[in-house]
Amino acid sequence: MSNDLLYLSHKDVRACSVTPREAREAVLAAFRDHAAGRNRSLPKSALALGPGHAFQAMTAASQAQAIATVKWVASAPSQGGSSVPSVSALICVSDYATGAPLAILDGDEITLVRTAAMSAAAASLLAPPDARTIGFVGCGLQAHAHLAAFHDLYPGLTTTLMLSRSRSSAERLAEAAAAQSLTTEIVDDADRLLARSDIVISMVPATPGLRPFLDASRMKPASFAAAVDTGRSWLPEALPAFDILATDSLAQSQAPYDVDGQPVASVRFGHDLAALSQMPLADAGTKRSLFCFRGFALADLALAHLVLEKARAGGIGMLLPR
Repeated sequence: MSNDLLYLSHKDVRACSVTPREAREAVLAAFRDHAAGRNRSLPKSALALGPGHAFQAMTAASQAQAIATVKWVASAPSQGGSSVPSVSALICVSDYATGAPLAILDGDEITLVRTAAMSAAAASLLAPPDARTIGFVGCGLQAHAHLAAFHDLYPGLTTTLMLSRSRSSAERLAEAAAAQSLTTEIVDDADRLLARSDIVISMVPATPGLRPFLDASRMKPASFAAAVDTGRSWLPEALPAFDILATDSLAQSQAPYDVDGQPVASVRFGHDLAALSQMPLADAGTKRSLFCFRGFALADLALAHLVLEKARAGGIGMLLPR
């Protein structure tokens, strides 16, 4: 085995051109392997310093993929006009059997694609199969990744609704959706968006003074919501309106989180992706479902493995001496 370490920059990871379908299938396979005992992970370890300011470590190992990974994530409140991203990540990859370091990957693009792939994987198990309208609450980079992931999963989508505190970000997302031949509408009323959407993606960042404003009871009786924001934008007292509440890992989270980052007391998760990937719920697409998640290390491992395979096949990246 070579002692060289493969480094993949943000540009290199993007050059590997992971498709939404590949990402979704890799995530689902990782959860199936987890249910079968072929991989392991630790719950996310977080050092919280303030609203939107934290350092996190996510560790996983897969006998099936023959690698182990740790993702180091730093998040900090973004400053107006700053070019510094609010979230930054790196992924370290080691050989499963020997422990030898294999690669270091920029984690920003992997996190972006992985997060959307997790939402789409959950939707494939819980959402109405004939979804036509998708609503985005928050229109930043994650919204663009989710647009790609859900349009791939639901080619029959016709309409996108956007709600954002930033008109310019909503307009950019609308332009991206229109380029995919989707009808777009920027709205300023959360209840209206919820009532019209078959699928809702909430991506509201943690900011001082944020108050929850999404009312689950306003959603269609057969609908699906993915709370990328861990639930902070949803009214805790209305969460019981969801018939099905699921997360990525019950070992990591037992309930959605409120604006203070604390588990809410009004509901508890009843399912996670490992169990659902093995035994889907027969009537899931006919009910009101919530998938709320913090991010799972095994999904990062699955995407890192996929990117590494593509990089090696395409000669992408830089070898660094150790």
